Amino acid sequence: MLIAFLIMLREGIEAALIVGIVASYLSQTGRARTLPLVWSGVVLASVLCLALGIGLNLASEEFPQKQQELFEGIVAVIAAGILTSMVFWMRRAARSIKAQLHDSVDAALQPGGSGLALAAMVVLAVGREGLESVFFLLAAFEQSEGPSVPAGAILGVLGAVAVGYGIYRGGVRLNLRAFFRWTGLFIVFVSAGLLASALRAFHEAGLWNGLQDPAFDLSAVLPNDSVAGTLLTGLFGYNDTPTVGEVVVYLAYLAITLSLFAAGQRQPAAPRRAARGTVIAPLPSPSQSRDPA
Repeated sequence: MLIAFLIMLREGIEAALIVGIVASYLSQTGRARTLPLVWSGVVLASVLCLALGIGLNLASEEFPQKQQELFEGIVAVIAAGILTSMVFWMRRAARSIKAQLHDSVDAALQPGGSGLALAAMVVLAVGREGLESVFFLLAAFEQSEGPSVPAGAILGVLGAVAVGYGIYRGGVRLNLRAFFRWTGLFIVFVSAGLLASALRAFHEAGLWNGLQDPAFDLSAVLPNDSVAGTLLTGLFGYNDTPTVGEVVVYLAYLAITLSLFAAGQRQPAAPRRAARGTVIAPLPSPSQSRDPA
């Protein structure tokens, strides 16, 4: 539940920031009449991602056992790749995302345009976050049973909506740099666990039979079904008797990704005001947001 909550909170805040920046800019520049296009884009992107997730999940249930294991492995690899790219993309884009979105809005609302380009821009931006969430939740559903994953995901989305609305209205200040740094570090370990579980699934599907000797056995000390073992399994893909291959994949991924992550943190710091994180400006007064005559 916790892992689904944290990742959906992060994904939701990213989407909320994008929508909030666009909506605030439209209001501040006297183009509030186009806001329904933004909300329509958000709804359409959400519906498409939800339909994709439900469709893939239903299709996987019809697979024979080995095909289900193969599907689980493929989804875990895709989810790990998407989560990793998300971490590094946000680190690169955080400093310029506001200016980029403003430029995209101006381009979409050029004189003579229908405004549909604005809705399409929102669909693509929010849909990217939704697609990342779909593949992570599919991987989580494949590895966990019970209502904990959907409950955590729903709570994460609700939390993101609340934070996003608070930022948009100007009543919440959030150090986004620190938030994305620490959640990014957490996601790196989650992705390592997903890759290890993918290797396990590929073995069960009959595609991988190398390095299958047990690396160690902690079942007597920290079994998978203990409280701590269950928590570690849900968070980081812990296994009390991993194979050599799983350990190699886990450690190799962490060594490479954490090195790149740490190198990014050592880049020259931005000006002090930017270091506090991106904060969306509050809504303008009604007289400011009124469309020009």
